[in-house]
Amino acid sequence: METPDNATPAGDPEDADTPTGIAAQDWATASAEPQYRAAVIDLLGALAYGELAAFERLAEDAKLAPSLEDKAELAKMASAEFHHFERLRDRLAAVDAEPTVAMEPFAKALDDFHRQTAPSDWLEGLVKAYVGDSIASDFYREVATRLDSDTRALVLAVLDDTGHGNFAVEKVRAAIEADPRVGGRLALWARRLMGEALSQAQRVVAERDALSTMLVGGVADGFDLAEVGRMFSRITEAHTKRMAALGLAA
Repeated sequence: METPDNATPAGDPEDADTPTGIAAQDWATASAEPQYRAAVIDLLGALAYGELAAFERLAEDAKLAPSLEDKAELAKMASAEFHHFERLRDRLAAVDAEPTVAMEPFAKALDDFHRQTAPSDWLEGLVKAYVGDSIASDFYREVATRLDSDTRALVLAVLDDTGHGNFAVEKVRAAIEADPRVGGRLALWARRLMGEALSQAQRVVAERDALSTMLVGGVADGFDLAEVGRMFSRITEAHTKRMAALGLAA
């Protein structure tokens, strides 16, 4: 999962003030609060399944690649996503959480999202990876600013760019230049992806008490409702910039 180099990530932690509260603590200290521990396990479980699903999707999308070079590029990206999954799985095990159990609550929602947004061709697959993964990355980066230092470092590490962003931009812009009519179809597709991704994220959070409490308040230094609104506004703004990078209208 990534935030591409050619779009500014929403809520970049490097721009935040000096950490306070839980954000200034390490895992050993912060996890003494049971609700916070449960929220982090939920977060890592969701992220882990997202990485596993991304690996599977990229491997599947490689079948649509128009050339062997493109197929190999996607295979490399799929491998990077799987390594991210392994880091999250190992972290869950290290904090005495069963990885499969932690991922299970999020499997259906993510599987439903991917089933409902299955690309019909190579270009739609690239736009989906670029738009969908970036929205998820922005969301997790926003949350990371409120995590303990150990968990925050891990989350940011697995959000490192796999190279898919720049690859997708190059291929999509070239396709639009070759046939401008492609742009309208892909813009509609990207808008649908944005709506589906935000709806899915809201459903997942609403169904997990510890995770939603961490986002809207109730755990030290959690977001309040107004901040959640601002968070989604920043994610939407970042999406608009990425659409422009693709040469598409938001």
